Amino acid sequence: MLSPHFRALMDTVPDGVIVIDGQGTIQSFNPACERLFGWTAAEVIGRNVKVLMPSPYQEEHDQYLARYHATGEKRIIGIGREVTGLRRDGTTFPMELSVGEAQQDGPPAYIGIIRDISDRRAAEQALRNREARLASIIETIPDALIVIDGQGLIRSFSPAAQRMFGYTEGEVLGLNVSMLMPSPYREQHDQYIGRYLATGEKRIIGVGRIVSGQRRDGTVFPMELAVGAVDLEGERLFTGFIHDLTEHQAVERRLQQLQAELLHVSRVSVMGQLASALAHELNQPLTAVVNYIKASLRLLERAESADMPLAREAMDKASAQALRAGQIIRRLRDFIAKGGTDRRAESLDGLIEEAAALALVGARESGVRMELRLQRQDLRAVIDKIQIQQVLLNLIRNAVEAMSGQPERILSITAAPDAVGFMEIAVADTGHGLDDAAMARLFQPFVSGKERGMGVGLSISRSIVEAHGGRLWPERNEHGGATFRFTLPLLSESEENQDA
Repeated sequence: MLSPHFRALMDTVPDGVIVIDGQGTIQSFNPACERLFGWTAAEVIGRNVKVLMPSPYQEEHDQYLARYHATGEKRIIGIGREVTGLRRDGTTFPMELSVGEAQQDGPPAYIGIIRDISDRRAAEQALRNREARLASIIETIPDALIVIDGQGLIRSFSPAAQRMFGYTEGEVLGLNVSMLMPSPYREQHDQYIGRYLATGEKRIIGVGRIVSGQRRDGTVFPMELAVGAVDLEGERLFTGFIHDLTEHQAVERRLQQLQAELLHVSRVSVMGQLASALAHELNQPLTAVVNYIKASLRLLERAESADMPLAREAMDKASAQALRAGQIIRRLRDFIAKGGTDRRAESLDGLIEEAAALALVGARESGVRMELRLQRQDLRAVIDKIQIQQVLLNLIRNAVEAMSGQPERILSITAAPDAVGFMEIAVADTGHGLDDAAMARLFQPFVSGKERGMGVGLSISRSIVEAHGGRLWPERNEHGGATFRFTLPLLSESEENQDA
């Protein structure tokens, strides 16, 4: 007989409570059980508890009780386990069952506490489904996905990342992600994470940028990296999506070659037309100059005072025709020099990194080791990004070619602000260097030290830098090679504030 206090407790608890005797006969069935199973207490009291169980639990139940009575071995007493319940309408549901032995005088009795875990199972299944979908997406996306923690240690390495870098996930888990980077990115990586965690300053978080990766076999390749930060269970993690740009750049290089070839054909055609136009335009004034000078010479030979005014007039006309020829040339020069540029405030560190990453592919193939030294001050200048990167690429390519055949091939790129508001960028090599004759004619158009060079790269580069308000000059360096330096005016603090 249940006490009034125990019966009141059974009626109010949210979990189902069933009391059975030693033969499994139901003695008590609280309201929560009625809601769970669909039976009323009056309908089940006196029946074996197996009525609430599907197979195989029905067949096993009496064995548990008999074994416990005979041996005292507890297979379910005092232990919570997940089993399946059977409702009156024949449907089943997952439930968590805990069984205890009632301490009372008289025959043994057992109390079962039942909790419906259908919602929990559904949530777990939904979570498994989401994880399966996410795993399927990660498995099939062409871009690599890498997850690291606040110490830079790799937590996840997608199949695309394994194909891209040549490592299996088991080989890299727990290692620092800097192992996937060449110098100088390898040495600088942990500084970025430390600065972000300490200050919250975002240098790369949420921003896509072009950097370099290093495969297992040591080859270096350009890649586009986008990084995100997420807090998961109180821990800061970083996700990196990586797109291999090798094939893209190969296509881009081929397009540039085709454009260059087309430009060359176009230039030859234009120069032919230009030569014809110049011959026509300059023929008349230059012929007049010659005729006037000849007439003046004949007049001067007679040395008669009466002829002097005529000689002066002829010389004046020759001078006028010469000026006319000069004006034609100046108009032509102005026409060629005109052209719009797209200038805006750009981060010089990012610009230099992108240009270095683009040039690094070819440099590595030539056995060149690149050293990139930036001060990471995120200084900006108003520039045409494409033009300045073209200057850098031209200087880097020249440096790589200058080191061909050298036993030591080190290409160094440095950038630092000077004391007068300019950023000074230097590209240094360990090549054969520059003699006095080469230094004197470096920037002369159509004069080249290369076998197949046109001799316009440095001339155009200097024109671009000077058009931006800077200057470009060469130096001999301590390693016997050459250093080319150029400057760009930085945005002042007031200009930065206005731009912001």
